[in-house]
Amino acid sequence: MTRTTPRTPLTAHPSGALSGALRVPGDKSISHRALMIGAVAVGETVIHGLLEGEDVLGTARAMAALGAEVERTGDGAWQVRGRGVGGLLQPPEPIDFGNSGTGVRLMMGVIAGHDMIVELVGDASLSRRPMGRILTPLRQMGLAVVGEEREKLPLTIKGSASLIPITYELPVPSAQVKSAVLIAGLHAPGATTVLEKEPTRDHTERMLRYLGAEVRETQDGLFKAITVTGDAELVGRDIAVPGDPSSAAFLVASALLVPGSDVTIEGVLVNPTRTGLYETLQEMGADIRFENARDSGGEPIADIRVTAAGRLHGVRVPPERAPSMIDEYPVLSAVAALAEGETRMEGLAELRVKESDRLTATADGLAVCGVAAGVAGDTLIVRGGASIRGGGPVGTHLDHRIAMAFLTLGLAAESPVVIDDATMIATSFPEFRPLMEQLGASFGDGPGEPS
Repeated sequence: MTRTTPRTPLTAHPSGALSGALRVPGDKSISHRALMIGAVAVGETVIHGLLEGEDVLGTARAMAALGAEVERTGDGAWQVRGRGVGGLLQPPEPIDFGNSGTGVRLMMGVIAGHDMIVELVGDASLSRRPMGRILTPLRQMGLAVVGEEREKLPLTIKGSASLIPITYELPVPSAQVKSAVLIAGLHAPGATTVLEKEPTRDHTERMLRYLGAEVRETQDGLFKAITVTGDAELVGRDIAVPGDPSSAAFLVASALLVPGSDVTIEGVLVNPTRTGLYETLQEMGADIRFENARDSGGEPIADIRVTAAGRLHGVRVPPERAPSMIDEYPVLSAVAALAEGETRMEGLAELRVKESDRLTATADGLAVCGVAAGVAGDTLIVRGGASIRGGGPVGTHLDHRIAMAFLTLGLAAESPVVIDDATMIATSFPEFRPLMEQLGASFGDGPGEPS
């Protein structure tokens, strides 16, 4: 695999108690959607709290390449002047999504409703990830792929101004597939419906409704049916992006791992489709409280207070919980390493097709740090309770969540934990290190002393 940047190792040193109150950057999922859906609305969408990580900045560049006016007006403040549904323009060159699976997959739904040919490219990691599950329903609606057999980047796709509305049953729980189909459905006459057996992130439905689309949700036997009415007319509005619960997860885990810690993360998204980690940690005995609950732009938010209040215990995490915490299993594994007994995380086949094979990468990293862990099928098993030796380097495999999970673990280890590369953390959480250090965490560049 070819790298375009040198590795930058980073070391987490054993830490004293963490304390403080702070905010994490805006939610990545909502940030992507605010830019994309704002670009197909009429008028101006003003976004506050946008996550300015590389993944989201790539989406901003993509929307500008497609003809929307996208302007940064301040720290996390952006304006999008949309072109209306069906109004985007042919880009002058291929659109590069870097490492962003969410960005490229949702963009396929945006492009599907436009009579244009677009080449989509990404980095080495993204180019290995499967796109077939997105392409299958979009092809049914009228999207064409140049070279029909291709299902990985680089891909050249051709949209259509005459999409066909469909009813599509999700074969596996996937908010990305659901979102791509619903966004494409904005351009199709009549009703486009997605059927899901298990709940997945519903940010697209909420934002479409917030900007004026007709979105209905009904129960159809075992399935929840989400229907969008096509030929929609969306109108730009102000969008305040709440704090990202997946980013907050690392601060929460750190506070639970280090004795004496007391940390509050303000204004975090607590949408029930995203709170599986917090439910699991509470089952393990964690003292986690949602305070000052309120609503922002159609999404529920709260302040999350975490105190280290005694030893945690292992639990079974059922497979049906996976969609609500799919990004948080690596950092949950770090917490499980210090919990008494065994933690079994089931139904994790999806982790094999993330930025890395996260099942294997997590188990291997835990072994490097002296933690007993293994993979059985699509189940990750962590046997905690013993002290964490520390060590490294832990292989991150170009995966930002693996990198941050093991830096979090290092705060509670007997000796420093070294990860082989921290570069990719900027894709989703560029403020990770300074915010953790604000709470009292100690990191060092390379394997040396803390800086």
